[in-house]
Amino acid sequence: MNKQPTVLIIEDDIFLNNIYNKRLSEESFNVLTAFDGEKGIKAAKQKLPDLILLDLMLPKTDGFTVIKYCKKDKDLKNIPIILLTNLNDKDDIEKALSFGVKEYLIKVHFTPAEVVDKIKNILSKK
Repeated sequence: MNKQPTVLIIEDDIFLNNIYNKRLSEESFNVLTAFDGEKGIKAAKQKLPDLILLDLMLPKTDGFTVIKYCKKDKDLKNIPIILLTNLNDKDDIEKALSFGVKEYLIKVHFTPAEVVDKIKNILSKK
């Protein structure tokens, strides 16, 4: 029996966090949530999710710091990260991709269904 993939959502917007939690749960994913970067890192270390859905603008620890931490950690470095953010700055996008982020998605350009499809696509290649 295949275990259901686990997705960690690190998003401080409670409404968006709940939307993605519900949508992923409906698709039979195990879902973990964190509302700031610090708790997100802690959850990633404890649970070792299959994928991290990450916002950049977060309280306590921002998304770039979370990415850098994950990529340096031997247990976390191979976990794919999808950024879901409102930051549409070319430098931010290039910086994130240079850190090894799998996708850089601008929130307003993607529906929850499209984001779930991206997650499924990345996990199918693991």
